[in-house]
Amino acid sequence: MRKVLGSQKWTFGCIIIVLLLFIGLLVYGAQYYLRIDLTDTQTTFIEGEYSVDGGDWKPIDNFKPINDRFHKIVFKGRLSDAALGYYNNNMSISSKNVWYTAKTADGKPIIELTYRDKDTLREYVKQLSDNPDDPIYDKEIFDREYPIGNTTQLAFPQTPGYRNETIYLSTIDTDVYGDLEQLSIVFEVENPYPFAEQSFSDCFKVMFSEANGNYMQFFYDVMPPIAAFLLVCFFGLFLFPIAGFILGKVNHKYLTFGVLCFFWGMFMIGNRTSMYLNMWIVDPGVCMLTEVVLHYCLIISIMFYLKSNLTGSLTRAIANATASAYILVTITAIVLQFTQVMDLYASRPYLYMCTALGTLIITVLLFTEVKYNKEAVVILASWTPLTLSILIDAINHYTHFTEIHFYHFGLAITMIYQIVKLVLDLRRQYLESIRYQQMQKELYEAKVSVMVSQIQPHFMYNALTSIAMMCSIDPDTAQEATVTFAKYLRGNMDSLKQTKPIPFDQELEHLKKYLYIEKLRFGRKLNIAYDIQTSDFVLPQLSIQPLVENAVKHGVGMKKQGGTVTIATRETETAFEVVISDDGVGFDTSAEQKDDGRSHVGMENTKRRIKEMCGGEVKIESTVGEGTVATVILPKEGQHNEDTVS
Repeated sequence: MRKVLGSQKWTFGCIIIVLLLFIGLLVYGAQYYLRIDLTDTQTTFIEGEYSVDGGDWKPIDNFKPINDRFHKIVFKGRLSDAALGYYNNNMSISSKNVWYTAKTADGKPIIELTYRDKDTLREYVKQLSDNPDDPIYDKEIFDREYPIGNTTQLAFPQTPGYRNETIYLSTIDTDVYGDLEQLSIVFEVENPYPFAEQSFSDCFKVMFSEANGNYMQFFYDVMPPIAAFLLVCFFGLFLFPIAGFILGKVNHKYLTFGVLCFFWGMFMIGNRTSMYLNMWIVDPGVCMLTEVVLHYCLIISIMFYLKSNLTGSLTRAIANATASAYILVTITAIVLQFTQVMDLYASRPYLYMCTALGTLIITVLLFTEVKYNKEAVVILASWTPLTLSILIDAINHYTHFTEIHFYHFGLAITMIYQIVKLVLDLRRQYLESIRYQQMQKELYEAKVSVMVSQIQPHFMYNALTSIAMMCSIDPDTAQEATVTFAKYLRGNMDSLKQTKPIPFDQELEHLKKYLYIEKLRFGRKLNIAYDIQTSDFVLPQLSIQPLVENAVKHGVGMKKQGGTVTIATRETETAFEVVISDDGVGFDTSAEQKDDGRSHVGMENTKRRIKEMCGGEVKIESTVGEGTVATVILPKEGQHNEDTVS
């Protein structure tokens, strides 16, 4: 009952968590309607025209995103009205993995973020310094920021990273640059990577505000989704792993999916906050590293979740090798970043190929198990959208046919599926707990019934009478029979404490004690034969004895010349079978059961226990005058439904 109450509490807990998620989504949607416009976000700070990779010049529309993929994009014109309107306040430039420079038409630098090697950087800084002989310029490490009118930043090493720079236009010297309203500006943005992975609007953003607009925009635009994704992380850290324990044991599928949820939430948080990370993390390279590493952790968790659904030893070994190889490739890429051999961002094309290949390999392994792994079919149905989305994104990385990131949708579909499956599993566990309590009650009643049927007075009288006769004829046999009978009674009493299936060998050993006693009674009229071909299976305790009892008493025992009772076991492709046959009088299986004064509850309870504890069944075939065959069929799948007792 305690297990049932626990399942009820967790079911209610899941409902509350889902309600909190729903409330979070409502807040997330409502913030767009309640938002106070304290910031003005535009494409650039220039009004004029732009050219992509030396192509035709196009007019700039600062209210529409520029989705062109580029290696170098050039803007020319004058400061926008928004920039001039916020002249005495803030202009923030957020950039990801690009260098940029803004100069006047005659080449005077206004804003500069570009890469220079150590020697060039040292000489450049000396030119800007009032004391170029300062020994600091002979050191390997020195300050990375050197202002020109508080608007210039230099960077080393060659990773642009993620940056968020606040620029005060009011600090620009008008004596040097002239009237800002008439100032002609050439603004160049360069993608230093050989592949054009992101569009301009994905990697560059300008915001104007009257106060610290970055924090205001972060609060309004980023905090609501962060709250939702933190809830996803909570699902990953607590809900799914704990659900696995509630379902009875450490469930690796829920555990690995919990890890996946956690890293998905963390990746989405990193993705949404990427433009703001530099407000807290000084090093722009670390900002980039944070998001990219979270991305690869997400991919690794996907692989391990897919692997957890494999059951074959060979497929699991291949999946382990695939996931381990991917982890090794990822670690290598990170090491190359820190050793300045290759930028982690520059290695993404290779990692994308590894991602698509690894995910495809594990998905193919799931396909190979569909024939004998029913769970694989369900997993494939839920994970096919994610696998396809990863492959489409890998293709899109090279063909650039859309700006959409499909794996976001694939993960969302999978997440919804897993949450629904979790609720259904917990509901099933709750119903099974109730059924388990009922079954335990029936099991106890069945065992009492079987035990009472075996120690009823006439059975004890017959057994003791047989032993008494042996005392004068064969004292040694009488002594052995007395010990065997005592052990038999003890076994029946101990069965009341047993609630789980037991090994067949243990059941057979108890059965032999019963047959030993019956052999004393019937003598040569009762012959026992064994044909044990397999014993590596479990079954409910005292489930075979009622069938053997019927074969002895109502089969062979009713035949004048007696007969043979045979106990055999065999293994088929899908099940284990126990066959109890006799060549006794037999009976008509189609005839109605006679009221012979005996209780048939024991037999009915035996059938029910075999069905509910092992998923098995009992088939009885009989021919009048020839004998009876009772077959107990125990499916191999049912061998793992309950813990066994050795």
